[in-house]
Amino acid sequence: MVDFHKRILFSDEAHFWLNGYVNKQNCRIWSEANPQVYVETPLHPEKLTVWCALWAGGIIGPYFFKNDESHNVTVNGDRYRAMITNFFIYELNNHDVQELWFQQDGATCHTARATIDLLKDTFGDRLISRFGPVNWPPRSCDLTPLDYFFVGLCKVIGLCG
Repeated sequence: MVDFHKRILFSDEAHFWLNGYVNKQNCRIWSEANPQVYVETPLHPEKLTVWCALWAGGIIGPYFFKNDESHNVTVNGDRYRAMITNFFIYELNNHDVQELWFQQDGATCHTARATIDLLKDTFGDRLISRFGPVNWPPRSCDLTPLDYFFVGLCKVIGLCG
């Protein structure tokens, strides 16, 4: 299929710590030797979780996970499905997405049966996900274009230098 990669809607979320700590999950080190990188992490720092989707035709998001009191929260299945229902599907209506495939990684909130069913209602068999019609590869390195986009987003919204 020609230009199939241009029809994949990649999605992911990233965490940004608000105390200046840099999330090394968003950084990749390529080396022949083990660079022996040690990362100290604060026990309970406040963080912001951001979701985004990206494909050749544009960007949907960012979406910031917050509760009803506008406090930052992490993602769980209920919050992820609420984002899909109240934000993502609404935003999809602003784009021509009839031929798009939706990709998400194997995070637990993504792969709950209720989440997969919700996404199959929108994308049918064009869902690339663990437990979806097209299974996300086990032990995948989980590198998508968003792993590079989030570093830029972090800089734009002032969460890292």
